[in-house]
Amino acid sequence: MSTSAILDQLVAYGVVPVIRNSSADLARTAVGWLREAGYGTFEITMTTPGAVGLIEELAAEGGAPSANLLIGAGTVLTAAGVAEVVKAGARYVVSPCVVPEVAAACRDHGVACLMGALTPTEVHAAMLAGVDAVKIFPASTVGPAHIKALKSVFPSVRFVPTGGIDAGNVATYVAAGVACVGAGGKLVDETLVKRGDRDAILAAGRQLLDAYRAAKGA
Repeated sequence: MSTSAILDQLVAYGVVPVIRNSSADLARTAVGWLREAGYGTFEITMTTPGAVGLIEELAAEGGAPSANLLIGAGTVLTAAGVAEVVKAGARYVVSPCVVPEVAAACRDHGVACLMGALTPTEVHAAMLAGVDAVKIFPASTVGPAHIKALKSVFPSVRFVPTGGIDAGNVATYVAAGVACVGAGGKLVDETLVKRGDRDAILAAGRQLLDAYRAAKGA
């Protein structure tokens, strides 16, 4: 699959859960519940203990006829890190900032690259590095108006805001012209996962997905 096809698939899913937990077991539980809520892609962050093993496990499952999972790796900051997660099965790589060696490694390995940026200068640097999409992070500090302004001067860039996005505000981000969105803490509440509150995670997951799809007119 080409990197553009990978990104197209990511955009089709619409909402990317950013899985950042204090253990692989909690992360695995969160992924399982969110799959029940209708999610088909997950960004497993490298700050989660056992992240590479979990990526490998989910990627292997995603290749089964009964599953259609697109697994990515987040908080990847080195070329060596790219090689490690791609070997495990990650199809896209996300970094919180512009790291040219990560973009180059993604190209070498044939996976999509999303890099974090906030300012016009950083967006430009990300594009020069050869990314497939720009992750606006942390989106909560600037909001959809900032992304709309960036879109006016970078109309061809696919923006993926992450941070502080929930069912109550996702429509404003869609209206700003984003390609898709990432959601972490507000979607994967570790306190709820730890206490086994599956229903609360399912409800939050479905609300966000429904709100996103309604905003997109899907």
